[in-house]
Amino acid sequence: MNTSADTTSTGAIKAPERRAPLAEFWHYFRENRGAVVGLFFFIGVCLIAIFADFLAPHSPIEQYRDALLTPPVWQDGGSWKFVLGTDAVGRDIMSRLIHGSRYSLFVGCIVVSISLFFGVLIGLISGYAGGVVDTIIMRLMDVILSFPSLLLALVLVAILGPSLTNAMIAIAIVQQPHYVRLTRAAVIGEKEKDYVTAARISGVRVLRLMFFTILPNCMAPLIVQAALSFSNAILDAAALGFLGMGAQPPTPEWGTMLAEAREFILRAWWVVTLPGLAILSTVLAINLMGDGLRDALDPKLKRS
Repeated sequence: MNTSADTTSTGAIKAPERRAPLAEFWHYFRENRGAVVGLFFFIGVCLIAIFADFLAPHSPIEQYRDALLTPPVWQDGGSWKFVLGTDAVGRDIMSRLIHGSRYSLFVGCIVVSISLFFGVLIGLISGYAGGVVDTIIMRLMDVILSFPSLLLALVLVAILGPSLTNAMIAIAIVQQPHYVRLTRAAVIGEKEKDYVTAARISGVRVLRLMFFTILPNCMAPLIVQAALSFSNAILDAAALGFLGMGAQPPTPEWGTMLAEAREFILRAWWVVTLPGLAILSTVLAINLMGDGLRDALDPKLKRS
């Protein structure tokens, strides 16, 4: 264990070296090996999504009528033309999985961005204003949280109409209360501190005080929540797609691929198993990465 200070040969106390913020973050993040593995896996998924057009051997919607339910290459009857096999209408599974990563990451980015923006804004207003405004906002958030998240998203999509866009809107609405409550709690803890009081006395305007003085000191838990919500967004989008309320065929979204393959679960295992493994591995990697972010950003978990 490192000591808090070193003693030089002359007996003077030498102050410990301070790391740059990014170097300090990486120092604590890399201590969690699972988080590092999750980070590299997530980076790999992002690269696959970016270069999907070059990596996919076939079009994700092209049908090969002479190769219906072709098994993977390592199984009897498999072909190197379709490494991971084909589905019931002859579409290449590998190509659909590769292009499906785009939809999953796109859903995660859009949902987290929308819910984070509005959640932080509402939570900041609620925590700073207090009183009646805080009570009204928090009771509304409690009402939203009283419903099962997937059920509420399903109802919203049923009202708006089944599509990937409406599914993202519904998931963002469902996730928003978590950011509101987290931001409100952080703001309440920060707004009475000395630096905020000093800024208020010096004449800093309310909006500047909220967004430039208080909010930056509340971001660490929000970043962790955003990382974990990213995986929840992918899961919810896949669930809605599986129920036919999200992305619509022939879109190569992983949940929709599972829905189309339900009837072949016993005779063509690869059609169901491979999209499921894609969802499982991606969500697991993001959750591991979120744990590492929590360890690196939470001062209470840092070791000297």
